[in-house]
Amino acid sequence: MKKLISLAALAAVLAGCAGSNQEPASYGADGFGEETLMAETEAQSLNNTYLMAPAPRYYIGNAYKVEDVQYIPAEDFTYNQTGVAGIVPAELNGTKTSNGETFDVTQLVATSKTLPLPTIARVTNLDNGQSVIVRVNNRGPFVNTRIMDLSPAAAARIGMNGTAKVQIQVMGEESIAVKNATIGMSEPAPVAEPAAQPAETTPVVTTGDYSVQVAAFYSEDSANALAARMRAYGDATVVHEGDMYKVRIENLDAPKARAVIDALRSSEGMAPGLLKNGRWVNADSI
Repeated sequence: MKKLISLAALAAVLAGCAGSNQEPASYGADGFGEETLMAETEAQSLNNTYLMAPAPRYYIGNAYKVEDVQYIPAEDFTYNQTGVAGIVPAELNGTKTSNGETFDVTQLVATSKTLPLPTIARVTNLDNGQSVIVRVNNRGPFVNTRIMDLSPAAAARIGMNGTAKVQIQVMGEESIAVKNATIGMSEPAPVAEPAAQPAETTPVVTTGDYSVQVAAFYSEDSANALAARMRAYGDATVVHEGDMYKVRIENLDAPKARAVIDALRSSEGMAPGLLKNGRWVNADSI
């Protein structure tokens, strides 16, 4: 049963917060009121219209390397990792993020090397147990010693003055909600829908050196559902590699691959990758 906070105790907590804009409320050694206050804080964060707003596009991106270490961006609504986090430099305020947003260092935002943009995640400072809910909306940090950078506002919420060891937990339901809001879906697209497309609008090229990768999932069901919808654009299949299920539109010649990439960007808000004979090439090279 959650502990209730008396009016007197709540007034004391608020009075303690009034003297500082950066330090979050601290709890007594006995954890008095901690469970209730944490729930209230999370509810307030998720009611933040900025946190849950649709983005200009839903961005996953292609595999890339940082200091010879490869990173493969992918959806993972069960993501739960620990590592070192830093703070985004304030001078980056106003710059464009990887998914087309304007980076606002006064908001509760963060960067990630692999999570889709945007993703909603809970970040806990393991040095003091304080947590904040953030909107992950940019790639980075581009060093291998850190797994995330927080905006100055988010860092202040959990008592970070520099780097700190943190736990990052993706909030699945909230991340799916902001994804669907971004790509204009109120619910997952029905698998049978692409089959209703007239045959003449979904030509399939049977030969070609190119494949367009649409997305990569840890969930086979999610990959199959997207592949069914992508068959409106061509020969969409699911390729199982390692732990990932990759959705690709295969057997494309160069003009068809170019057309598919342009259509996915403009109509779906996606950032597809391109392979030629199984090797990654620049998506804009054709």
